[in-house]
Amino acid sequence: MIKRILLLLTMLLLIVYIGIAVTAFNMKPVGQVCEGVELIVRDSVNAGFVTPKEALAILKKHNISPVGSLLDDIKLESLEAVLADHPLIDDVECYKTPSGKIHIAVTQRVPVIRIMNRNGESYYIDNKGAVMPDSRCTAHLPIVTGNVEKAFAMKELYEFALFLQKNEFWNAQIEQVNVLTDKDVELVPRVGSHIIYLGKLSGYEEKLRRLREFYKKGLNKVGWNKYERINLEFSNQIICTKKDK
Repeated sequence: MIKRILLLLTMLLLIVYIGIAVTAFNMKPVGQVCEGVELIVRDSVNAGFVTPKEALAILKKHNISPVGSLLDDIKLESLEAVLADHPLIDDVECYKTPSGKIHIAVTQRVPVIRIMNRNGESYYIDNKGAVMPDSRCTAHLPIVTGNVEKAFAMKELYEFALFLQKNEFWNAQIEQVNVLTDKDVELVPRVGSHIIYLGKLSGYEEKLRRLREFYKKGLNKVGWNKYERINLEFSNQIICTKKDK
């Protein structure tokens, strides 16, 4: 009985200690000043549009840099709103650290394809199907040229770009997508001097599956520079046009 009472008292004291420790850890000194900003930019390898230095410059430009301000006076929602308003930023998370700093994590918008149409327009489509303004980009992306309308880019080309991005072989092989006046599509590969004619984008997965088999069984034997055009438009057949000698 005495052992049980001692055990209960020990557990009670432990709970009280933990509660006091947690409270003390979370308590901020009265009048604590923000001593700095810890800012990280996610997806820098895949995007590279925004740097920590540029994100901090955005806060300074709007006169809401938190450094030197009282922590209690800093409104995290305002910091997040200003940064999230940037056209190349997708999401922002801010919180105050026990050491008196503001931690900011910026998530960039990730492009999946670049558009450079015949009208001189230049922009990206991101991984959510939205238009991004033209900017520097460190990622390898297929370039779309020709008669490209934004509606077509945001729907059909966006879905095609996601397919390429998820397929290791075609992501490495397709360098350029050219859209013709009737929305037929031809592809420029990195390896081989031929043009791949898809026709309409519909059924592209099956068309490229057939082409991959042709690469393995055909071009690997006769050579990758034998043909100038490979037509995948029609079902269950591949039409190749030889180069003029």
